[in-house]
Amino acid sequence: MTIHGHRRAYVVAGSGPALLLLHGLGCDHTTWAPVIDSLARRYTVIAPDLLGHGESDKPRADYSVGGYANGMRDLLTVLGIDQVSVVGHSFGGGVAMQFAYQFPERTQRVILVASGGLGPEVTPAIRAITTPGFHQAMGLLTLPGVRHVGTTGMRLLAATGIRATRDLGEMAEIYDSFKDPRTRSAIRHVVRAVVDWRGQIVTMTDRAYLTEAMPMCVVWGRNDQVIPVRHAGNAAKLAPGARVEIIPNAGHFPHKDHPQRFVKIVNDFIRATEPAVYERERWRELLEHGPELMPLQAEAGDAPVAPVHTLDPRAGTGA
Repeated sequence: MTIHGHRRAYVVAGSGPALLLLHGLGCDHTTWAPVIDSLARRYTVIAPDLLGHGESDKPRADYSVGGYANGMRDLLTVLGIDQVSVVGHSFGGGVAMQFAYQFPERTQRVILVASGGLGPEVTPAIRAITTPGFHQAMGLLTLPGVRHVGTTGMRLLAATGIRATRDLGEMAEIYDSFKDPRTRSAIRHVVRAVVDWRGQIVTMTDRAYLTEAMPMCVVWGRNDQVIPVRHAGNAAKLAPGARVEIIPNAGHFPHKDHPQRFVKIVNDFIRATEPAVYERERWRELLEHGPELMPLQAEAGDAPVAPVHTLDPRAGTGA
């Protein structure tokens, strides 16, 4: 589909309540391949390739999280979908939070998967993208012979089963995509909008109180080497009503490491929560007083305590 003159690729599957799946940096909709069919049994699943990724166009454009949120609103509008529960992985989690912030009337729930925006720390490999000369250096590192050796080595390390190398298989796919200069340029613009040499610069911490009006679930892999699992604890502190799930023996892509468990988490969360209903006066009240209300509630013992679960992926794998 072409919107605003740019071709946007997406997959739609299933029927039922709408579920928008947003992939992470350098990935595309195929990162959700292990879970799309199972989710499509209950939901209308929309899995786009974000602008600058996958089969979508890679123009010189706005690659901010706000720009991406606008793009998702426009895609859903053209598809005739008014409201969604939005699921965001890594950078896509930041887009999911921004979408919920900009368009609360269209957001029923938020599910964050190893999400950005919950703390400054991030792997040095991502910070390196912001450095001068990245585009030229990656052009050399993605020459056919060099790229083949690099991707093969990464996949072999991923296959060893060592926790620290678990995510290298997916990293190899991202590295391989950098052979396209347009992809490298787009990814550089994306990263510079959210990361500098010290780490993540875009955060939800100043607006986390708004989740009081919207159900939120946070899912993380215990062995994440890209964004530390302790950021899931940050989410529990920032949004006391959020449900937090930690999956052992999983890395930065828990939906790929344990797809059946991931689908069960999504199903259970949606089944257990009522979709958010946008009320302008309630939103105004939160914007005016929300940050002040949170500590007062905690002091009074009225703040909900987020359930933090460590899940055994071998148990209850039914989807």
